[in-house]
Amino acid sequence: MKRILSGIKPTGVLTLGNYIGAIKRFVELQQSMPEDEFFLFIADLHAITVPQDSSELRKRTRDIAAMYLAAGLDPKRTVLFIQSEVKEHAELGYLLQCYTHIGELERMTQYKDKVKKGESNLTSALFTYPALMAADILLYDADYVPVGEDQKQHVELTRDIATRFNNRHREFFRVPDPIIPTIGARIMDLQDPLKKMSKSETSDKGYITLFDEPNIVKKKIKSAITDSLGIVKYDADNQPGVANLLSIYSVLSHREIEDIVNQYSNSGYAEFKEDLANIVANELGELQLRYHEIIASGTLDSILDSGREIASKVAYRKLEKCKQIIGLGRKR
Repeated sequence: MKRILSGIKPTGVLTLGNYIGAIKRFVELQQSMPEDEFFLFIADLHAITVPQDSSELRKRTRDIAAMYLAAGLDPKRTVLFIQSEVKEHAELGYLLQCYTHIGELERMTQYKDKVKKGESNLTSALFTYPALMAADILLYDADYVPVGEDQKQHVELTRDIATRFNNRHREFFRVPDPIIPTIGARIMDLQDPLKKMSKSETSDKGYITLFDEPNIVKKKIKSAITDSLGIVKYDADNQPGVANLLSIYSVLSHREIEDIVNQYSNSGYAEFKEDLANIVANELGELQLRYHEIIASGTLDSILDSGREIASKVAYRKLEKCKQIIGLGRKR
């Protein structure tokens, strides 16, 4: 039996990109791997590397948990919990900083991009958070970590830290492997298909939130940037806008991109966008309905409580063994 672990950061409102690249992907993995166990956490400690409104942070944390359940996550087969409620994450995060080189942290994309943009008042946590991310994974002996292409770097660093620790002491941390989907790993902005879809962009036309009304969803899809060629074809280099829409279509319809392209070989973009707009609006409409049912049912807290208890027991045992190996405290 293998263990699959994933986390999602509660910053900003959830988007279609989060749904396709993380939420839906994790649920489908669970359904395709019935013999394996799944750990899923809401990474609220990672969220506070930049300033957050406390009430909004708590709401988004619950929203993410509810959305995973609404998407079909099986709570009986999932250890679903909130990162900050398992204190071992923060403690192991510090210990692993002692096995992480400054040069490695300087090469991490998020920190490097913010420095390049000349952003000021960056926190030390923004610099060191990859060590905490490694702790998130290594605490639970995860075999696989589902990530988007842009998050592969974090798993690679985790592997390096685990290997470095094991070489210095003994084989202790399991070295995880990333799982990267071939389609939908990175959903792009609808108005600028060279950028990842993000709620941090100034224009809300470029992203679809999981709470958008159907008419808003359809309007955003229909106004998505394409090109002047008028040919529905998957060409990420020359037709990035169309390629992005095809990726969305493929994931949500469970159809191969080639099959979709053949369907619209004699059509323009209008018909293609019209059909896609209906697919997205219907999917999100059903998701929202289930989300509201879960919130109203009052079961969310009991699921999170159960997840916290299980995760805490696993994390406590791993951390205590780690401290003994390092030589911390008194040996019992």
